[in-house]
Amino acid sequence: RMTTGDFRFTEVFSYESLVHAVSGAVGSVTAMTVFFPLDTARLRLQVDENRKARSTPAILSEIVKEEGLLAPYRGWFPVICSLCCSNFVYFYCFHGLKASWLRGQKSAPGTDLIFGIAAGIINVLVTTPLWVVNTRLKLQGANFRNEDIRPTSYSGILDAFVQISSKEGLGALWNGTFPSLLLVLNPAIQFMIYEGLKRQLSRGVHTELTSVEVFLIGAIAKAVATTATYPLQTIQSILRFGQLQESTDKSQILSSLMVIKRLLVNRVRKYGALGLFKGLEAKLLQTVLTAALMFLLYEKIANSFTMKWGHLY
Repeated sequence: RMTTGDFRFTEVFSYESLVHAVSGAVGSVTAMTVFFPLDTARLRLQVDENRKARSTPAILSEIVKEEGLLAPYRGWFPVICSLCCSNFVYFYCFHGLKASWLRGQKSAPGTDLIFGIAAGIINVLVTTPLWVVNTRLKLQGANFRNEDIRPTSYSGILDAFVQISSKEGLGALWNGTFPSLLLVLNPAIQFMIYEGLKRQLSRGVHTELTSVEVFLIGAIAKAVATTATYPLQTIQSILRFGQLQESTDKSQILSSLMVIKRLLVNRVRKYGALGLFKGLEAKLLQTVLTAALMFLLYEKIANSFTMKWGHLY
């Protein structure tokens, strides 16, 4: 006889959870590849303080003119590797935890938010080193306006891991973990809104949502989540880049509340309140389109798997 604990174990480690994880990973990798140059523009605006905030096409035009045609795709491979692992972990945990807890019952916005936060915390702790490495590789060789930024020379993902851990210590691979943990609210809010809108649109209808509906609710969910958490995303990028000067800092631990507060205050003093949202246009353009396309592909892939092979498991 199956106990409650056995049931929850099988729900977490189920075919359905795996389908959601693979669908989320494939969908996010495809969507990010399509809109990758927009992410390049966003990251430059966040970490290069001396670069003037301009429109996304203007920033990309500058990058291509100064660094070559392929520069907007610099660091594509490590980003895609990180994104694939990150979304696999997130989707697996979110749907696995949700299935094991609800056991066939309908979810609510509050429970979606809690499962999103739990999945986000697991994801951050597991994949932060990958994101630190990909941030460094993505910015390596870039022409910065800020002369204080130190150049790096990593030959690839493994070399970056080795150099960072040997020169800066193993803890440097988890730079930005604290703001990342706060930022689990971003995908949690996104999934809460997405699942909520999906339930509203599906109410009383047994057929699946249209591609346009999935695309739109994915875009709305990501736009709200990104705007609400963007200042913290900027601090996260700065910490991951590893160029923060620690000499003037009372706390020697980068990923701390004191460092985040100091960076936020300095940003406001230098550029005003809008300085916290420098690069938001590029980020919204990239993240909203990427998330919308990702959710569309995710739903299509997951439904396809379920219809073809779901009955076998």
